[in-house]
Amino acid sequence: MMRFCGRFVACALTLFFLVIVTASSGISQTLDDALTKFSADSFGQTEEGINAVAATGSPRAIAVIEALQAGQLFFEPASKRIFIRQGTNTIDAATGAAADVPAADLKTVRINNRLRRAIEAAIGTLTLMSPDARQRLTAAQAVFKSRDASALPALDAAIAKEADTRVKRVLNEARAAVILHKADASEADKINAVGVIRARGDQEAVALLSNLPENTPASAQKQAKDAVASIQTRLAFWEVLQNAWYGLSLGSVLLLAAIGLAITFGVMGVINMAHGEMVMLGAYVTFVVQELIRAHNPALFDYSLAIAIPLAFLLTGLIGILIERTVIQWLYGRALETLLATWGISLILQQAIRTAFGPTNREVGNPSWMSGAFELGQITITYNRLWIIVFTLVVFFGLLGILRFTRIGLEMRAVTQNRRMAASMGIKTANVDMLTFGLGSGIAGLAGVALSQIDNVSPNLGQSYIIDSFMVVVFGGVGNLWGTLVGAFTLGIANKFLEPYAGAVVAKIAILVLIILFIQKRPRGLFALKGRAVEA
Repeated sequence: MMRFCGRFVACALTLFFLVIVTASSGISQTLDDALTKFSADSFGQTEEGINAVAATGSPRAIAVIEALQAGQLFFEPASKRIFIRQGTNTIDAATGAAADVPAADLKTVRINNRLRRAIEAAIGTLTLMSPDARQRLTAAQAVFKSRDASALPALDAAIAKEADTRVKRVLNEARAAVILHKADASEADKINAVGVIRARGDQEAVALLSNLPENTPASAQKQAKDAVASIQTRLAFWEVLQNAWYGLSLGSVLLLAAIGLAITFGVMGVINMAHGEMVMLGAYVTFVVQELIRAHNPALFDYSLAIAIPLAFLLTGLIGILIERTVIQWLYGRALETLLATWGISLILQQAIRTAFGPTNREVGNPSWMSGAFELGQITITYNRLWIIVFTLVVFFGLLGILRFTRIGLEMRAVTQNRRMAASMGIKTANVDMLTFGLGSGIAGLAGVALSQIDNVSPNLGQSYIIDSFMVVVFGGVGNLWGTLVGAFTLGIANKFLEPYAGAVVAKIAILVLIILFIQKRPRGLFALKGRAVEA
């Protein structure tokens, strides 16, 4: 009995091995036949080869077609064999084994635009059933763009098995795009396809529905025309929201850069032209922190900003106190002299950074939680901009809390409203000035940490924001933080709504002219300080 069982198992294993070998040989033979079409050096034969390779179902098919797309597929005219060449490595396209063929004996398999569409469709078809949802999504998008009718059976099979809602939606959109360009599709199918594409509602949907084949039934053409009008109305609405988002994003950057200037300008009356360099120093602190983390403990990279924020605040705050004690305190009440002195300090700081780090831009990376984007309707929202808005509001309300609930905040408000009266009440205005300048400089350093995530870190970083910061402060009302908030977001949104029509440069000039006209009517800005500000 044991002998019989042993023979039975041996026969079964032998049969299984023969089946596997036969099947593998059949696939290899089929793939070899398909590959020979690439050696004809004919666009027509190459297209047949693309479809034939995709139809084999061979594991090597996707590698061959991707190599063709990348210009890495070659043939040897003498033997008609096909090779994939990547750099100095040459492999046999059919087997994947290394091959020793002189590069001079190989000719590139040529492609044109029509073949590129066929390649995209073939890649899409091959990866529609991938276990990776991202690959299936990419494949469906490729088929949507190619609209290759040969992909229809694979699309139907993929839709029937798909469990991911987002991927299934894109698969249905790809199928609808194919149906709309399929000559023998029924009128009902084309009308249903128009409805699917209408629900997609983006510019690609508009382009697809606006360029239907001439043989499309009149009813489907009418449905498509109505769909285009509806989508364009919806897109105009989303464009307004997108511009508003861009405006909020720009406004948060302006607020972050201007908020420190608002308190120093409001309390001390100092025109601090070195404020932008405090922003720049904060950005360089972030760069140094990330370089140290990369060199000594890369696992901490996602925490680099959390480490840089207090360091940037302390460093720029201390530098601000040093500037106030050594230069500014001798120039109070002489606005022009403070402007010239701080401008000179800004040049010194810029040159110091150029000497230490060089004049070129420095790379500051985004932590993983600030990388990427997500879509909200037709709006694309990047995580780094979103986090900067959140950070800006945290800094703003934190500063409000300091001014409202701390002794130094009370003294700062008193000095802002009436310096002489505050001094007569026993407030040491010199100390208030020093701490105010340090606080404003520290907040500028925080702005630099945030701006390092969206702008080039270079010695000129601060110069890009100093004029806009002054505009925000003057427009909102000197010394009024709520005015700075409203002014920053108003200017940011207005600028982004003007840019599509006037261009970036003209839009900024227009904003500046409008502010000048506004200041003629309201010299103290949107929110003028109230109280005993008799010195103003």
